[in-house]
Amino acid sequence: MNNNKWSIDEIQNVWQLASQLHDGQKYGGANEGEKIEYINHIGSVAFEVINALNYSEGMNSRLALTCALLHDSIEDTPFTFEKVKELFGEEIAQGVLALTKDDRMEDKQAKMADSLRRIKEQPKEVWAVKMADRIANLYAPPYYWTDDKKKAYIQEAEQILSELKEGNHYLAERLKSKIAAYHQYLNK
Repeated sequence: MNNNKWSIDEIQNVWQLASQLHDGQKYGGANEGEKIEYINHIGSVAFEVINALNYSEGMNSRLALTCALLHDSIEDTPFTFEKVKELFGEEIAQGVLALTKDDRMEDKQAKMADSLRRIKEQPKEVWAVKMADRIANLYAPPYYWTDDKKKAYIQEAEQILSELKEGNHYLAERLKSKIAAYHQYLNK
């Protein structure tokens, strides 16, 4: 198999793994009391990456798509860097690790700066996954988020765009438009 192109069988296996790893995890929906299966977020990020592949020449689709499906696995599940490396190789493991926030850091701004620095040390496909992740998170916010939380999220999105826009032109433009549209959720 060409390691730059994804195979549907491999991606189906990665999807099944991601589904098992995130089984039972939920996040708040736009309506009061609504809970959404977390695998929905993983799929949304993967869909953004798949769509970007249609507009991006020379992208390593296997790297981008596998990192998209596993981007929260080290951060939010018992899955480890070593296991990612064993199953998918060094490059994908390093990409997933770079997409994992360092929870030993308490300061949110320092944590984001560290995360972006580590992502920028990776191939552009990993940059694309981070932009796709934020795009997927800029749909309707959880019903319980305050305006201050939403404004902070916009600022983080702007920081991600500023730092990673050279990684993928299509996703940068998409992220820019999602940031602009997200202002509709502020109570003014």
